[in-house]
Amino acid sequence: MNIEAALKKDGIKVLNKLDTLKVNSIAKSIADKLSDTFSQFSLDKENLFVRLCRLDMYYAEMEEGMAEANYYYKNSTIYFNKNIAEDDLEEFAVHECIHYLQEIKDNKNNLIRMGLCDYTDFKISGLALNEASVQLMASKVVGIPYESVKYFSLDFSTSSPSYYPLECCLVEQLAYLVGEDLLFRSTLFSNDDFKNKFSELTSKKTFSAIEKSLDEILDNEEKIIKLNNKIISVDDRNKKVDQMIKKIQKLKDEITVTFLRTQNLILSSYFNAELKKITNLTQVELYRKKLYSFRDYLATTEGYTFFEDFYLEKIAELNHKANVIENGGIETAIDTMKTESVFAILLRKIKELLLGKAPEKQENKQ
Repeated sequence: MNIEAALKKDGIKVLNKLDTLKVNSIAKSIADKLSDTFSQFSLDKENLFVRLCRLDMYYAEMEEGMAEANYYYKNSTIYFNKNIAEDDLEEFAVHECIHYLQEIKDNKNNLIRMGLCDYTDFKISGLALNEASVQLMASKVVGIPYESVKYFSLDFSTSSPSYYPLECCLVEQLAYLVGEDLLFRSTLFSNDDFKNKFSELTSKKTFSAIEKSLDEILDNEEKIIKLNNKIISVDDRNKKVDQMIKKIQKLKDEITVTFLRTQNLILSSYFNAELKKITNLTQVELYRKKLYSFRDYLATTEGYTFFEDFYLEKIAELNHKANVIENGGIETAIDTMKTESVFAILLRKIKELLLGKAPEKQENKQ
């Protein structure tokens, strides 16, 4: 399949090419901002500029619901929606330029890896994880502020309200637990350091389950877009349209269930494992603070109590462990599972605290 046919299959109809001066201007600005934003990676501005200048950029007609810009690795080209104003091209190019920088190809120009996404297996894995991480990086470069949003009954705060918001929410939880720098380094330089670290802290099975769930969410979102486009193309509402509307709602429900299941897995797998490693009171206090602050990264919905229940359970276990440590490792602490009333007042106070206002996420990150 040639390039034009492949693009057409993806709903992209090429229009006109951006001139060299405009491409160079975008490349220079993005190279500077990437280097400044991620100074910890010691990126060379001149080298980045030279690499990004090699990209071709085109305006194109795109199907409704597609990203405003798309990077096509087979010809190292970025395609922009024709409706994007010229002054806004750079903002939409950041995400695609990161894709270009992170790709690894073989001698036959076949894509082997792109950041956190592995293309060597029969089935591509890590696509959603990579897209979300790249978008989080792009949001930092562009300087998008956090805002409260609601998707499929899920309420949360994000710096990416328009692109992969659900995936970004989950990946930001991972970044909080393992380290944002490690996540972004693995994303930009296409290595397994982040994957290995999270697997070490939890398990390989847990990482694979999270990675798979993210891909499922992305896949269902794409199905919704395709169904919406079919509905738009129908002149009159009919039985088929009604069926498609029901299908969309079913997909939304599936996304919500998958999201919450994944969020709960991220939370429980990490903090259950970390609790077992505690050997001193300093670690007790660090664990307490980290668990409490995780609530700033949560998405919630009506009736969602998993975090609150989990928090109360872990704090009770943590207090028991602290009591044991203070007594020199002697099991003099009361078994909270058998005598819950001893901690009743403490748990009530914690619950009241949980129901209070959480600190703003962006303040925590400063």
